[in-house]
Amino acid sequence: MLRRLSLCLAAGAVALATAFGAGSASAQAQRVPVSQAEVKLSFAPVVARTAPAVVNVYAMKTAQQRANPFFDDPFFRRFFGAPGGVPGLGAPERMQRSLGSGVIVDPSGLVVTNYHVIEGADEIRVALNDKREYEAEVLLRDQRTDLAILRIKPEGKESFASLDLGNSDELAVGDLVLAIGDPFGVGQTVTQGIVSAVARTQVGVSDYQFFIQTDAAINPGNSGGALVDMSGHLVGINTAIYSRSGGSIGIGFAIPVNMVRVVLEQAKSGGKAVRRPWLGAKLQRVTPEIADSLNLPRPSGALVREVTAGSPAAKAGLKVGDLIVAVEGQGIDDPESLNYRLATRPIGSRAALGLNRGGRPESVVVVLESAPETPARDEVLLRSRSPFGGATIVNLSPAVAEEMRVDGASTGVVIAEIADGTPAAMAGFKPGDVIVEVNGEKIGRTRELETLTQTPMRAWRIVVIRGGRAISALLPG
Repeated sequence: MLRRLSLCLAAGAVALATAFGAGSASAQAQRVPVSQAEVKLSFAPVVARTAPAVVNVYAMKTAQQRANPFFDDPFFRRFFGAPGGVPGLGAPERMQRSLGSGVIVDPSGLVVTNYHVIEGADEIRVALNDKREYEAEVLLRDQRTDLAILRIKPEGKESFASLDLGNSDELAVGDLVLAIGDPFGVGQTVTQGIVSAVARTQVGVSDYQFFIQTDAAINPGNSGGALVDMSGHLVGINTAIYSRSGGSIGIGFAIPVNMVRVVLEQAKSGGKAVRRPWLGAKLQRVTPEIADSLNLPRPSGALVREVTAGSPAAKAGLKVGDLIVAVEGQGIDDPESLNYRLATRPIGSRAALGLNRGGRPESVVVVLESAPETPARDEVLLRSRSPFGGATIVNLSPAVAEEMRVDGASTGVVIAEIADGTPAAMAGFKPGDVIVEVNGEKIGRTRELETLTQTPMRAWRIVVIRGGRAISALLPG
């Protein structure tokens, strides 16, 4: 079972110790090893260089405790008081804390961590390994890559120890790496291992399935911590482990630093959301059966099964049936590999795609663009007494389809959000559902559905596309 690595702490628990010191001043002054002989002697020079830039990230959020149902009765509240001893205030609040790790990547105090470490947090604090603590703000959070960029709020003009970004494409299986973080809140810990694999695409942690696998011991609390090479460069952000018990069994996964670089640069430029290249083609994994039909020596590559008119793929001349086998000379094993290679390239750049077209090698050049938001979202909250009540809907566009991972629909309206306890929630709708037909009428825009649902009906016949499949249902009015 895959487990993300942040460690949740119960409310009111004793605060855990922050990171240990990195060592003596003389050790910190040592240079990074420059020969294999030095590496064999000790990893201490690499640790001395990198550990001060790895921090603890404390994320805190307020949650309501469930009150005893007896306190719904005014009689009990009058004589016994509300929970928490304050009559009339209802359920008491409690503070939930989670503990993860982070990496300072800029002397000004920019910190990279995992999205799931700070998700829903009302307050974030960062603790350095010399035990100084600072409040931090979120500059950018990106659930699709499971990355977040924080900024430390210093008390004055301070410069922080930081790590230089390496090049994760240069990693090879067998390379030595160190994992640095705060597992289980015991304090800053360094573990050593090797790169076990460099392109794991079936991990299921983020939308961009392309991970560095390592056997360096990482555990809950390591989320957001550093994976560094023997030059002291950051090559990955530790994110998940495969474990049946919750502890490390030597199968850990890190987000490659080349993906981190994309998110970091957009945060530095003031972006509040990550803009990604859009290919405009639907891709299919090559199965052994497909490989046999195409006379391929092995099942690899990304098979084009649909091309959107006017998209970068269409402009480049991609065709249905093309097999994409490389991006800028780097081999592609599956659609996830292709998505990663494109996502780590800047918008406006060109990418040469190597193809197998009808058994012949071909090449096309794609100019990478952002997905267009046409038509405009026109967000609407449906308040009518219908099965859609409480759903927030938006118009389907390439940008929305990309953002919400919508497949199988080119027109319709998408459910973006559903409030708890509303008719839409009780009817079984989910965010990402595309409403394409209601009572025999095609739905193309949000206002059409809003108008249609204002008329009461005894029954609602709907057609929804979910996960690429059309689903018909009859719902009571």
